[in-house]
Amino acid sequence: MMRDRAITEQLTRIFREALHIDPPSSGTDLFDSGVLDSLAFVELLLRLEQEFGVSVSLDDLELDNFRTIDRIASFVQERAAVPPLRLVHPVAR
Repeated sequence: MMRDRAITEQLTRIFREALHIDPPSSGTDLFDSGVLDSLAFVELLLRLEQEFGVSVSLDDLELDNFRTIDRIASFVQERAAVPPLRLVHPVAR
């Protein structure tokens, strides 16, 4: 819970400082309210990768994952909890 709050606070900072958007409440629909347009959304995806190390695949591009700051925080927390797959090459003997 505390980690989710920290992520929400960091997302709010990203909206203010990087996207130059005064974010509404964490539960406001960012698309329906007109806060996020396509250009700001792409910038948000870039910032998620830079700030949290979260890569967003095409399969993850469900708008429901990004409708509210709360949903974005949950998305980031889920993706950050899953370590990336690493390929391991067998050692030649």
